[in-house]
Amino acid sequence: MTTPLGDPGFPNEQATVFVREFRVTVAPTYENRAKLATSPPLFLLRVPRASYRTGVDRVVAALAGALRQRVPFAHLPAGTGEGADARLLSAGAGTQLSRSAPQHMTPDRFPHFHVMCDLVGYIRSHPQEWADNGNQEAELRAHAGERRAHRGGALAFTRMEGPALDGLAGFLAGLSWLSFVQLLPRRIWARHISRKVMRAWLGAEPVAQGSNNLFRVMDHLAAERSVQLVDDAAHEETLQEFDWLLLRALLEDLRRPAIGRVLPGRRRRTSRPVLFLELPPAGEPGARAAERFLRSLRRARATAGPPGPLVVAVGVPSDALLRELGDPAESTFPEASVHLAADGTAGEPPVLVTVSGADLAARGVPVLPVDPKTFRFSRYVPATIVSGVTTLALLTTGLLLRPVVFPPPRDCLGGTGSVAESAPTEPVPVQATAWYEAAVRTIDQQNARVEQYAAQGRRVRTVVAFVSDPPTTDDETRFDGTIPELRGIAMWQERLIREAAADDSLIPLRVDVREAGVAFHDAEREADKLVAEVADEKSVPASDRVVGVLGFAQSRTETQAALQDLGDAGIPTIGTTATADEMLTGSAALTYWPSTPFNSREARIEADFARTENIVAEPGFEDRCVPAEHAIVIESSADLYSHSLARRFVGDFDGTHQVFDFDQEGRFGSTPLSGAVSEHGAASLARALCDALEDEPDSVVYWSARAKDFTALINSMDTAGTCTSRDVTVLGGNELTNVAQTGAFANKDWLRLYYSAHRLPTDDPGASDRTRQFVADYDAFVKATTAGTDPWRQDGHSAVSYDAFHVLSQAVRQAGLADPDIERKSVLLVLQAGIAFNGATGYVSYDGANAPPRDKTLVLLRQTGDRPKAVLACGAYDQHRSSEAQGPPCAG
Repeated sequence: MTTPLGDPGFPNEQATVFVREFRVTVAPTYENRAKLATSPPLFLLRVPRASYRTGVDRVVAALAGALRQRVPFAHLPAGTGEGADARLLSAGAGTQLSRSAPQHMTPDRFPHFHVMCDLVGYIRSHPQEWADNGNQEAELRAHAGERRAHRGGALAFTRMEGPALDGLAGFLAGLSWLSFVQLLPRRIWARHISRKVMRAWLGAEPVAQGSNNLFRVMDHLAAERSVQLVDDAAHEETLQEFDWLLLRALLEDLRRPAIGRVLPGRRRRTSRPVLFLELPPAGEPGARAAERFLRSLRRARATAGPPGPLVVAVGVPSDALLRELGDPAESTFPEASVHLAADGTAGEPPVLVTVSGADLAARGVPVLPVDPKTFRFSRYVPATIVSGVTTLALLTTGLLLRPVVFPPPRDCLGGTGSVAESAPTEPVPVQATAWYEAAVRTIDQQNARVEQYAAQGRRVRTVVAFVSDPPTTDDETRFDGTIPELRGIAMWQERLIREAAADDSLIPLRVDVREAGVAFHDAEREADKLVAEVADEKSVPASDRVVGVLGFAQSRTETQAALQDLGDAGIPTIGTTATADEMLTGSAALTYWPSTPFNSREARIEADFARTENIVAEPGFEDRCVPAEHAIVIESSADLYSHSLARRFVGDFDGTHQVFDFDQEGRFGSTPLSGAVSEHGAASLARALCDALEDEPDSVVYWSARAKDFTALINSMDTAGTCTSRDVTVLGGNELTNVAQTGAFANKDWLRLYYSAHRLPTDDPGASDRTRQFVADYDAFVKATTAGTDPWRQDGHSAVSYDAFHVLSQAVRQAGLADPDIERKSVLLVLQAGIAFNGATGYVSYDGANAPPRDKTLVLLRQTGDRPKAVLACGAYDQHRSSEAQGPPCAG
């Protein structure tokens, strides 16, 4: 497919990759439509003020021209005249999207947007009504019902005129017609749409003030804003709130239906809606409306779940607006292309790219039309066929079999035992200093063997492993994964050195272990030191030249900043167990490859798992379980990992929830989850949690905070004993593996614990030969280097670091085949080309993108006593498995 001559090109010669990624992000191939499940960040394309009109027209025409009649999109022009700044661009966005969707494609219904648009429109048109008459809830309900009937559909018949009869018969007929044909259906619809909107999103917003009635909420809002609207119909604060309400409702509509699977509506989501916004210079007509829309977008995305539209704002953003949007750094188009396929995060600054005057004068890059899969008939046709066949099958079954009630199964997934079942009476003893020093000493001894290779003339290089400061007490050891991670690194180094004796193509690697502070507090400083060292490494021996970095096992703001600095310096970095999506931002997106699945994938799987699997003990029956109807989410909002995981779980959990923000040191972030209650004492959190469990007994406690805080809470709950008369189910992230397998909860016979991990237990029937061999090697390594009982035999940290070092060493080997100097840029090129192998954690396959291995294994474990049991394994554990084939909760 080619672009006709004369069509405008995209104005930047370096934008080829950006344009290509734009087309893939908007309309991927049908087989890859799962890519539509993300919410890309906002893109700000800045044009010169002097060429504002020309620049906007050129950019929008090039991109929008590729979408016409193929993808739903909205073009939000700046407008002219005095009324341009009083417009609500969110209303125009929703209206255009609802009208521009190609036939028979989804999403094709906008219930949240339409009802909110009707209510906001009525309030803006009748502000005096509240000033004169007060309560207008009934009028809002009647207006919304009339507008819904006017749009057609099931309520259209309520606009029909009643029978024209005289006398008493006519009066009774008219009364019946009014009551049962007009008023009752609209009242039923109003009750339905109110529950739908409030439960989906509005009920969790502060504006709802605890109410569960849509029309009452909007009535109170109108009463508060009526005086402002009477005095000034373009009152900025009021318009900002209305604009946000409309946009938040629109984002909720764009979430449904889900993507893929079997239902026709899901299979027909084949493209992503796009919004093009014109952003005039400050002070010009329409600038206030455009900036208002962008502020609404930032606020709405803080609570809206994916998928979301791609928003491209083109124009001249003011300095004040850029500050409000998070002071985005300037990007080039090649850098911006990386973010097109990424999943944006709440509060993330937009991607800012400047289109210069020279770009506008040049011919530019052609934008080929997108070509999403289309459908010839309505989705109701296959749905009707499937429904008819299903109904016929059920009727046939009912005729052939006696009526029998088949109750849903109530077996508890993974059994009914607690963490105390078959557990030792005391926690497994640990030897903090001795075990840490043993791992480091082993690495030092192997580094000496690497130096022997260098003395023999072999090419050897250095990798840096960043770890947190060593634990100094037994408890710190249980909360920290440093020791098993170092063991995994030492194990792969030993294997690499041994095999290099016979294989000249292998590059022996020395490991420089560097401590980055307690909980990686000094990660950025240590990264900067490394950057300064490699900037002047020509004078150092070749064996000391750093070709890559391993580590950063925790997602924290400090490690995120360290990755940015390493990315700026072009240093290849292979992550270990840091799982937050936010780690892969900015410069890190060019040099960082995580080893474990992102929080977004883990949270989605865990949310579906909690909502569909029998994990919560049914009240009064400890041997019977049901899925969780309610989630009590505990986060630490100042912790990057915790806040990221909790936010995504809340967005994906299809049930009710409440949130506690917990940090024993009283450190709380600026943007906790909506409605979160802050707690800094373990005892007070235990009391609040027990009260919540009393109110919602079918709850799962979702833990996203750190292991130390978890242990404090569990001990406080056990001491108080106010809610431990029945079993409590906790579902947590991989952070809990640090402590769960050390026997720290040996006497907590009321605790049922599920948590994520990154490899199968060795005694699981599905464990691969590679995993079993790794555990055997690990046992031998521990026996040879330390004394005592090892608590981390089934922990995944050692296996993850083992595979991560495998990735880096393989990249160095392949780079050395083409580049005798083994420059870091050569290692990056190999990583960008892709690497695949069967590892200790399952099949590891990087396809070149800076992302976790494709369909990487994620395991959910149930801890019982001194051993974990796998209850779910998602992803490509071996090369021939896939999440899509495994079905829910893995697929989706």
